[in-house]
Amino acid sequence: MAITAAQVKELREMTGAGMMDCKKALTATEGDMDKAVEFLREKGLATAQKKANRVAAEGLCKTLVAEDSKSAVVVEVNSETDFVAKNEKFQQYVADVAAQALTTTAADIEGFLAEAWTLDTTKTVKEALAAQIAVIGENMNIRRFAQMKEENGFVASYTHMGGKIGVLVDVETDVVNDAVKEMAKNVAMQVAALKPLYTSDSEVSAEYIEHEKEILMAQIQNDPKESQKPEKVIQGMIQGRIKKELKEICLLDQVYVKAEDGKQSVGNYVAQVAKENGAKITIKGFVRYETGDGIEKKEENFAEEVAKQMGM
Repeated sequence: MAITAAQVKELREMTGAGMMDCKKALTATEGDMDKAVEFLREKGLATAQKKANRVAAEGLCKTLVAEDSKSAVVVEVNSETDFVAKNEKFQQYVADVAAQALTTTAADIEGFLAEAWTLDTTKTVKEALAAQIAVIGENMNIRRFAQMKEENGFVASYTHMGGKIGVLVDVETDVVNDAVKEMAKNVAMQVAALKPLYTSDSEVSAEYIEHEKEILMAQIQNDPKESQKPEKVIQGMIQGRIKKELKEICLLDQVYVKAEDGKQSVGNYVAQVAKENGAKITIKGFVRYETGDGIEKKEENFAEEVAKQMGM
């Protein structure tokens, strides 16, 4: 029977095997996809398939800034182990992914995986990933990417702990010099260290505030002493606690980690640098990626695994 290009493509995505190997397998099995997978496994070619169910929660976050600093990207590529994350081939692959993600027009990760791989346009990004899994020997995953652009200023970047955390910061400014660039890097370091959720309190939704108020009210009502206080006092307590929480989760309201007085906010630090350099500076936003954030890692029980292998 005639083997279609679509069948070959599907088998390549399933197994990570080469195009001609997939075509040969489909021909030998008369187009039966399951048998073709088995054929490739028997030949030792279906490497990606055997690794696909392993949890990939380690890896690297990589930032890349364009030459003019007007655009940048941060990507997260996962591996199973930290050992592989430190591998030179893996690091180069992550750099290649970042280079493509910097200029991609894909709206989401699915679109990115479906586009042609720049370094080998006969493959999609997903197919090239499968090939890398075969070479490196672990399950891998291009988890996410985020682009940032700023025409009226620049994008600053920072990576921490060898790529465990990647940060981009959008800086709108009419002055770009070493002092302003250093300020931007310091702000990016702040994002990496203190994990803000918002840039400023203007981004916090009314729904979020109301939800937090409800929780705080419930806490007060469940406290025998606080619940007896006058309503006006209780409302003041709630407002004070909300204000304190916003200072912790909003970047510009956080205490600047390098503040000499231990009190200066990030917003005031940015304003100080702007004044000293005769500039108008606005921190418009940020992106913070942390490797494996939100991925449930498999807990290994070595004793149980040994006992299982021994038939105990």
